[in-house]
Amino acid sequence: MRKIPNNGNLKMTKVAYPLGLFICLFIYVAYIKWHWASATQAFFSITEVASGARRVQQAHSPPETAARGHEVFYGIMFDAGSTGTRVHIFQFARQPGETPTLTHETFKALKPGLSAYADDVEKSTSGIQELLDVAKQDVPFDFWKATPLVLKATAGLRLLPGEKAQKLLQKVKEVFKASPFLVGDDCVSIMNGTDEGVSAWITVNFLTGSLKTPGRSSVGMLDLGGGSTQITFLPRVEDTLQTSPPGYLTSLQMFNQTYKLYSYSYLGLGLMSARLAILGGMEGKPAEDGKELVSPCLSPGFTGEWEHAEITYRISGQKAAVNLHELCASRVSEILRNKVHRTEEVKDVDFYAFSYYYDLAANVGLIDVEKGGSLVVGDFDIAAKYVCRTAETRPQGNPFLCMDLTYISLLLQEFGFPENKVLKLTRKINNVETSWALGAIFHYIDSLSRQKSPAL
Repeated sequence: MRKIPNNGNLKMTKVAYPLGLFICLFIYVAYIKWHWASATQAFFSITEVASGARRVQQAHSPPETAARGHEVFYGIMFDAGSTGTRVHIFQFARQPGETPTLTHETFKALKPGLSAYADDVEKSTSGIQELLDVAKQDVPFDFWKATPLVLKATAGLRLLPGEKAQKLLQKVKEVFKASPFLVGDDCVSIMNGTDEGVSAWITVNFLTGSLKTPGRSSVGMLDLGGGSTQITFLPRVEDTLQTSPPGYLTSLQMFNQTYKLYSYSYLGLGLMSARLAILGGMEGKPAEDGKELVSPCLSPGFTGEWEHAEITYRISGQKAAVNLHELCASRVSEILRNKVHRTEEVKDVDFYAFSYYYDLAANVGLIDVEKGGSLVVGDFDIAAKYVCRTAETRPQGNPFLCMDLTYISLLLQEFGFPENKVLKLTRKINNVETSWALGAIFHYIDSLSRQKSPAL
């Protein structure tokens, strides 16, 4: 007997198979979606935590800083000198626990100096703003609020009457306060001469590596500006500490170390002020009744005009003068008599000399104009004698050359330097300008760090 096929069971099988497959597929898709949602949530949770950590880190240092594993920071120093105003924008980098290094410097100068605007302070603002614009271009936007902005004025403003100087500084402070940089109550000031010398000492010893290497011998610093001259070194001899006059020793704290420095600034013994004194003029005062200033340090037949601190003087050489160097040296000695403290230790300390020391030495070929070099103190005396002797018979391109070289030679001798003492003359160390501005901003930033972290 033939079986008849069961069509109901066949139909059920045809329906159940796709249904089961669909159910399995549904369960699989549901599992995948659940797993993806969990993984995505976990991913975003991790990302949020990481972002939060980065935000905390960035609150202390900008993003590019953290990425490189070291701190990057900037400082802006305005040097308001007697002949011009200069801005220095410094970039530093520091590995955790290490001494900072200078990674970049931008420099721009404008003339005349701030003191030229003593009678019209409003005119001083355009130059300051122009230099601030340079800083804005150089410092990244993210760093503006954390970058200290400081102006320090030197001998040009120190020689002004107090009220005039303060009005100028107040005007500069107003311009600074309107800038986007970090501006403190002490952002604008007149440097006393000791601070100028100490700041230059920091610059030189930072660039030579003496501040980074404990036990390494430091170097001394000689600076000859227009209105003042400074000498600074770290004494190693107890007798220097015991015999130095009051005001010649100062303490400096840097990198958690304290240095007892011999540092003094002689206001009025800068090269331009010394010229005026040698000529017989008075600082800040025109010659009486337009009188001609006569000097044995100028060529006998010379007559001309000289402008100093916005005052024009009529000057001339002493007629029928013979042995110009001897006469000039005698006059310079009068100006320096009992003005300079002599210390024996300078002969045993390595010294760098800057500014007009460099310029005059380069002018007469004692050092390379671009690279600088070394010389002995006696070279200035030899050059002075030669220049003065030739000036007796023919005028020089620079009528003050005999006077200036004689002055430098005798000033160094008054400090206590023997004729065979070697001096290093340079404008740059490791391709960085040897300005006091670097040391000043460096010390300022270090002081801010100590205020934030007094325990460090």
